[in-house]
Amino acid sequence: MKFKPKHTDYSLSPYTGLTRESWIEAGKYLLTNVFGHIKSKNDPVVMPRIETEVTYPHKNAKGNWRKLEEMAQMFEGLARSFFIAAPLIHIEPDMELCGYSVREYYRNQVLFACTKGHPNFVGCYEDLQELTNFSDPFRAFQQTVETCALVICLENCREEIWETYTKEEKDIVAKFLLSYAHTNTVPQNWRLFNMLDMAFLHKEGYEIDTDVMREHAQAILNFYAGDGWYRDGHSFDYYSCWAFNVYAPIWNQWYGYKQEPYIAAMFEEHSNKLMESYGDFFDRDGYTNMWGRSNVYRNAATSPFDGNLMLKNSSANPGLARRIASGSLMQFFGREDFLENGIPTMGFYGQFTPLVQGYSCTESVFWLGKAFLCLHLPAEHPFWTEKENNGSWETLGEKEVKETVLNGPALCFTNHNANGETILRTGKVVKNCGDEHGMWNYSKLSYNSKYPWESAPSKEIESMQYVLQDSTSGTVEKCNITLWHGRKDGVLYRRQFFNYELTKETMWMQALNLADFPVEYGVFRVDKLRLYRSPVTLTLGAYGFPDNGTEIIQEESSDGRAKAIILMGHDFTGQEKQLAMTIYDGWDDIDVIFSKGTNPDSKESVIVYAKTARHKQYGYEPFLLISQVITKESLEDFTDDELFPVSEIIYTDKEKKGGYGPTEIVMKNGTKKTIVFEGMEGNLQL
Repeated sequence: MKFKPKHTDYSLSPYTGLTRESWIEAGKYLLTNVFGHIKSKNDPVVMPRIETEVTYPHKNAKGNWRKLEEMAQMFEGLARSFFIAAPLIHIEPDMELCGYSVREYYRNQVLFACTKGHPNFVGCYEDLQELTNFSDPFRAFQQTVETCALVICLENCREEIWETYTKEEKDIVAKFLLSYAHTNTVPQNWRLFNMLDMAFLHKEGYEIDTDVMREHAQAILNFYAGDGWYRDGHSFDYYSCWAFNVYAPIWNQWYGYKQEPYIAAMFEEHSNKLMESYGDFFDRDGYTNMWGRSNVYRNAATSPFDGNLMLKNSSANPGLARRIASGSLMQFFGREDFLENGIPTMGFYGQFTPLVQGYSCTESVFWLGKAFLCLHLPAEHPFWTEKENNGSWETLGEKEVKETVLNGPALCFTNHNANGETILRTGKVVKNCGDEHGMWNYSKLSYNSKYPWESAPSKEIESMQYVLQDSTSGTVEKCNITLWHGRKDGVLYRRQFFNYELTKETMWMQALNLADFPVEYGVFRVDKLRLYRSPVTLTLGAYGFPDNGTEIIQEESSDGRAKAIILMGHDFTGQEKQLAMTIYDGWDDIDVIFSKGTNPDSKESVIVYAKTARHKQYGYEPFLLISQVITKESLEDFTDDELFPVSEIIYTDKEKKGGYGPTEIVMKNGTKKTIVFEGMEGNLQL
């Protein structure tokens, strides 16, 4: 059953109605379901399991490896559900759910997890190394992640739990934390976990190695890419937000401001820089875009607002922060398919295995509890008392588009007031050949806040991705790398390679130069083939469309130069949806494909796609592939000018195939875009 808040105030919160009391309700709503599965006060937070093929404990894990994974699962359940419970315990110490004192349950479970010999003990670092027979002296374990959640939660209910422990009990917890604080970690956002372990211990009077702290802190600082974003491994994704820009502000409070003022000042500056544009990363309803790994964490993407509000010199807009946090909360909690057995599914909305990753377990979803950390802010804090506002959306014209380009993390996002959607286009992406999951998460041409990414409906067709098939060998190739060039004169330029491999020179790889720009309801594309081998066929899919009874309409422009297919229907919730894909020069035809189990919103879906072929090994065939995808959150017909917005395409070459020189796209509304690919080679970034 979906969450329906009892306490609302549309004077204070005109967009969502949600207040601090509503958030407390939502936390209890989720925790009640958790405690409904706990049979005794000594049982750990291990929830019913639906997905068994991908997540851990992995079905083939045996012996010590199985034990290792089961211990990690117990700790994830405890620490991540504690994200929700800790602020509630502080607000309502005597809270009982399903007959349990929530405070006493977590008080005891924390000790159980840290006490060697207890059935719920999750293992000190040395114990886990012993279980793996010391096979990798540099190995990091999942428990390191959860120790960080644990210390944050102990701080958030300090008076109710931490300060009730005896000296001996505190020492048990500290010994456990120390076993992870100074030991091996993953050399990316994980360093912050060790930093917060050490920071908590330091302020509680335990001795730490300040050199280790400084080593981690300088590394985190140097992952910064600009515009408020940090690089996490190869990638840019929400880890920059729900890890770097949440944990660093907490570290500042606990340790950095006093012990490492230069680094703390930089973390604060970076967080404030993120706040300049992060509000525009969400759509008019406050929706979080499905993008990057760990999508099961969902509305945890709103937690950097709370992180920023912890700083000495916060720049977050409290009314906007609460509006987005509440909008994203209801994006998920307001759906009937969000929970299964009372627990958030392993999906984005309902259960959706294509996005699930092997490092997750059933309890991993409670990372979304980070969104509830805002409840540590007292009732009189501006986050709760200021009137909701909707930031940029309140100032946009009726069909105006606001475009934000961040060259550091290679992110371009557009706010489309005509349909309320936010569309994200990304770069600086590197994935292995064949890493379908990685390409879905990072390599789509664009990500839409109202059309979550669709996995492959067929071998030859992908949503918002080009697929190339070699007609000679029959091999199928997909773009696993996206290089960033940046925006020039209102056009964003990128390059994608099909089946990129470091062992090959790029001249032996098929590629596309990408050029796109926003229109009122979507994105217009003018992409150029960069082929070395033919014959080939290519397809390009639009966003996946939820198929709950879809009307399919085919249209052709009056001059016969363009074709379009329009889809009209509803999503899982009954929301009206409409999508249109239009093809111009370079494409042979347009069609649809039906699919099952590949769409996060609905069990069935339909994807509009364009297709074309190039026949000659060497020959002056059309180079440009011109198309657009537009969407509406209503069934109101697109106008002819919206479906077919181009009045003229002006080529430099007399053959009008776009092989060289500028190509000018003249729109019916009078705007012009000039596409120039020459010169891209000198500035392609990863």
